Formats: sequence, C-alpha cells, structure tokens
Amino acid sequence: VRCGVEEQGGSPSRVFTYESGDDEAQNLIRLAGRYIAEILSLALLLGPTISIAVPLAAQRPGPDGTFYISTYTDQIRVLDERTFEVVDLIETQHGMPGRFVVSQNRERLYVSDATGEHIEVIDLAEGRSTDSFTLSKGNEQFRFRSFDVDPQETYVLIVGKTTTKLPDRFEVGSSVIVRYDLRNQEVMDTIPWPDGHARQSGNFMFSPDGKLVYFSAEDMIVLDSETFTEVDRWEISRELEPGLGRIRPGFSASYYEEPGFFTGLVRITDPINNRRMMGVARVNLAEKDMEFYTLGPSQPVGQFALAPGGGKAWGLYSEIGHYEFWAFDLRNRQVSTRREFAGRPRMGLLASTDGELLYIHVAGNTIDVYDSDTYDLLRTVDVGGDMRGFVLLPGSDGP
Repeated sequence: VRCGVEEQGGSPSRVFTYESGDDEAQNLIRLAGRYIAEILSLALLLGPTISIAVPLAAQRPGPDGTFYISTYTDQIRVLDERTFEVVDLIETQHGMPGRFVVSQNRERLYVSDATGEHIEVIDLAEGRSTDSFTLSKGNEQFRFRSFDVDPQETYVLIVGKTTTKLPDRFEVGSSVIVRYDLRNQEVMDTIPWPDGHARQSGNFMFSPDGKLVYFSAEDMIVLDSETFTEVDRWEISRELEPGLGRIRPGFSASYYEEPGFFTGLVRITDPINNRRMMGVARVNLAEKDMEFYTLGPSQPVGQFALAPGGGKAWGLYSEIGHYEFWAFDLRNRQVSTRREFAGRPRMGLLASTDGELLYIHVAGNTIDVYDSDTYDLLRTVDVGGDMRGFVLLPGSDGP
C-alpha cells in the first residue's frame, strides 16, 4: 500500500494505491487505508496549529554577541555570533587596526593603528569612526606601547616613547606615561613612573568606578586616578604562604567575570621538591585577596577561557601533533573532562556568550566552532580575511 497527499488543481488530494492478489489482504489494506485517510485529513485541517515537540537544547535562544574583527585591511569586520554572518564593515581612518579597548559601557571601541601612532574612536551603534588623535608632530614620532581608557571616558592613559628624526640619526627617547584629555583633545600631563623606575612598557587597569589605577609590576601598585600618587600596594612578589613559592596571577579581563575579579591558570614551583605545579587562582583586586588551589603537576595547558557564570572554564593542551580540550569544574576545583581534537599549530580559545560553543581562532581567516559538551566540530566560519585579533561583545541578554 502507498498513501500520500498531492496537489490537484491547487487543492490537496489523498492518493492511495493498493497492490495485492489476496481478497483478505485487500480488505485489511482498505480498512487501514480508510484510517490513514482520516488521519491525513485531520493533519491537513490542523496543519497550521500543529506543533512538534522540540528538545529543550534546540529551544535555547543561542548566543547573541557580536564579533569585531581586525584583519590586514583598513576595515573592522562585524560578525553576528548567532548566524556567523558578516553584517557590517567599519572603515578605519588610519589603515590596519591594531589593539582594541572597549569602553566600560560597551558603546565605543578605541582602536590603535598598526603603526602605533594613532588611536581612533569607533561608535558601535553607528558603526563608524567618529574621532582620532596622534601624539606625533613634525620630526617627532610617538608610538603607543599600551593604553587604557578610564571608565568615564574623560582621558586615555598611554605608555609609549618618542623617536626624533635628526639630520644624521634617529634619537629614541625613554618610555613615558601620558594622560591624554579626550574632551579637549590635548595632553594633560606626564605621569611619573611608579617607584621611579622607568620601564619599556606597563600594564594599567582601572577600578570599576574609575577612582583607582592598578599598575602591574613586581608588585601591584594602586594609584589615585586623579593625583597618581600611591595609595596602596599589594606585594604579590612575596610568596602566598611559607614554602609555597611565588604565584604570579594574570589579569586578563573577561565579560563573564565579575568586575574587579580575575580568574586564570597559574604555575608555581614547589621549593621543597623543586617541581612545577599547576592551579587556578581567582583574584579580588579591591580586597587584595587571592583564592588558589592546585590541580596537579604542571601540564602544557593554556588559553584559559571562562564560561558565562564563572562556574566552568576550558583550556587547551598543546603539544606538537597532540591537542586536547580541558574542562575545569571551578566549583568542585577539578579537571572534569579531557578530550583530544585535531587542533591547530597556533590556537586561541574563547567561549560563546551562552557557554554552549567554543571558538578556536588566531591564525588564518577561519574560526572553528565546537560544541562545549561533546567537543564535536560543528562548523568552520570564514570571516573573509586573515585575522589580527578580535573582541566578542555579549548582547543585551548576555553577561
């Protein structure tokens, strides 16, 4: 027996075909066909209202972030995280974009160019460059080494140095810290180096309220953001406790972390047995507090990627020809999963804004998308050009 529905004159019509030489079999087939016909008729009548049960996993809204990707062009490519489609191209004023700094309210992107001479301001809502500045003038070329923007966006803190072109040579100056006024577009002042010790570069972070500046050196030096005088110091150069060895935490910000907190992998050397150990540290800068626990002997695991909510994280085990995803259960303080995968020679790792996907990126023009539970490769996204870097901003429903 064959049954189905086909169009005749624009209206659906039932079609049944019976093939049998046995009278009893044909009677059974006709009876079955009558029931099938009634079911099909009911389906046609209720078709618009019928809903099919979908697994809960398929009903999830999915990630809602936006990638802002720098490539080797004068454009920033805007990629929708849900569809992985390029939805906009933002033209830059000074060639290839370099480092990205996102304003605290996530409305603007501060972008240095590849030469390190210009910083421009990108309005994310308008999708265009609205302003730019440079500290170079005449025969003096000032290059930025690092910079950060205060939460109120009144000024930029810049570390860099000046190279002066003379008739017979170039004269390279010392590294300086400059405070640049964004509203009046002028240099406000030059900030003395903390401890009076000049460095080639420096890492600064603002407190969430913008009242303090944290300067990461041998110790964490806390400065007043108006006077730039030292108001506190956290001696991270000292061992956390006797016999443990020094812990050097990283301070990579994540949108999946509470403001002022930083979580990451750290290594210590056990001074008693002279062995390297690997663990996780969570730092509270405001309270000068660090929670630390070991996971075991040090392994070639890096690229720590926190999940939204902060209860889970992933890392990449990387040796030549052997790559693994490592899943960290941060609440139970253990490695929960290790899964081998194809990998790349150079890799970066980031979790999606809903925590359901893992992104492998860095070299080339593609992002590999993996399921964060099964670690299956779901797809490879071509972003349209070799990447120099990117930032993923969560949407309105994200963290």
